[in-house]
Amino acid sequence: MDVEQLIEAVIAREGGYVADPADRGGATCWGISERVARLQGYAGPMRDLSKREAAAMYRQRYWLAPKLDRIAVRAPELAGELFDTGVNMGPAVAIGFLQRALNALNRGASDYPDVAVDGMIGPKTLAALDGFLGRRSSEEVLVRAVDVLQGARYLALAEARPADEAFVYGWLSNRVSGHA
Repeated sequence: MDVEQLIEAVIAREGGYVADPADRGGATCWGISERVARLQGYAGPMRDLSKREAAAMYRQRYWLAPKLDRIAVRAPELAGELFDTGVNMGPAVAIGFLQRALNALNRGASDYPDVAVDGMIGPKTLAALDGFLGRRSSEEVLVRAVDVLQGARYLALAEARPADEAFVYGWLSNRVSGHA
């Protein structure tokens, strides 16, 4: 999938305007929270956010700003998973999952050096990804690792905040699949 298809899939899954009082994220439209919309310069009522405006926000905030385009040229399925995870948990969390996985999969730093788990894609993270793909050539393993970390975080959220139990089934069934 290219980024436009990823965005279309997220918008279709998230649907239109939702204001669930149990959701700490508040009102959303097309999956864009009011906080994110305001940060992106949207000033209107959330109910009126257009799909086009939401798509532009997804592209900028969740694809270009975290530099997932640089991951996509190396590992498109992984980039799609990081995009989807980032939409739901924040790009820094998704990238941190990748960095943790890369560190755990480098055979004691013998394949490539560990990277800082800082939630940012930079030259060292890209070099580690290149090292992993060059030695292990299994993008799918990284996708699974990100999914495992994402699923564990959902369970921890539900354990820490019982109100999130209302969402954990949907999170696990719609977000943790092994594929973006």
